[in-house]
Amino acid sequence: MGFKVAVVGATGNVGREMLNILEERGFPADEVVALASRRSQGTEVSYGDRTLKVKTLDQYDFSDTDICIMSAGGEVSKQWSPKIGKQGCVVIDNSSAFRYDQDVPLIVPEVNPDAISLFSRKNIIANPNCSTAQLVVALKPLHDVAKIKRVVVATYQSVSGAGKEGMDELFTQTRAVFVADSVENKKFTKRIAFNVIPHIDVFLDDGFTKEEWKMVAETKKMIDPKIKLTATCVRVPVFIGHSEAVNIEFETPITADEARDILREAPGCQVIDKREDGGYITPLESAGEDATFISRIREDSTVENGLAMWIVSDNLRKGAALNAIQIAELLIERGLIQPKKQAA
Repeated sequence: MGFKVAVVGATGNVGREMLNILEERGFPADEVVALASRRSQGTEVSYGDRTLKVKTLDQYDFSDTDICIMSAGGEVSKQWSPKIGKQGCVVIDNSSAFRYDQDVPLIVPEVNPDAISLFSRKNIIANPNCSTAQLVVALKPLHDVAKIKRVVVATYQSVSGAGKEGMDELFTQTRAVFVADSVENKKFTKRIAFNVIPHIDVFLDDGFTKEEWKMVAETKKMIDPKIKLTATCVRVPVFIGHSEAVNIEFETPITADEARDILREAPGCQVIDKREDGGYITPLESAGEDATFISRIREDSTVENGLAMWIVSDNLRKGAALNAIQIAELLIERGLIQPKKQAA
């Protein structure tokens, strides 16, 4: 007997990717339901070789659903996730709504799988921010060996992190530049075509953006609250795939060769690090892939016990959809949930 799974936000970029990944990985679902807002009712989405008609979230009864994968934004999640959880359905939420709630586990399965047992407090599990997810996959195995003191990261984040509107704006602006039309900014604060924007999410009082704050808070929650981290998050004219230039300071010595060996054996990591032309991964190669790719691993002589590296991942997959499905798989592997129909 398989599980009944609902995907909320099924018409969005991440929601569609979630449906693809559920089918790709052979998730043990007897039934998958696509949900969205009323304006999307009746829209058709693909699930493997099947087509699902989207139903409305506000008219759906979750009492016989085992897992709800939520990708409809923070406001929708704040309104609906607690209600869904109280109906006995486990919510895996892709928004930031519950990431910093101490009663809600924030999970990357390769990093802190044991924390998942806390889900029963509210029946909600949080998925981290896309830029944090790939970072912690690479940091955790190194922290286990040499203990990280401080991380400095600059991100190069693709427009798909801003949803379909972000991708559309890059495409429209690029075309406008080539045909000498006027370029309009709608989604982004400045032109994104042939440009970079050092601004993601809202500004906070200290001058950092909320995206940068998320990376700090989430890394501390998932790995170690003692880690010091500072980030500069930048939007770049790339459709899919986030990249990060990362400098790490450790408590104990670790060489580039040792780090390379550790990361080669670490779950979710793939090291592509040849010191030659093209011997590294770019976001273009990461698109459609599950791994977090690590390249350019080298020793940083400006600090004691320092390393520098380049981390790239498909933000729609590991940064969102794939991680959510892996969380659902972890629940099942650990026997933390059973299909309601079977229990009945």
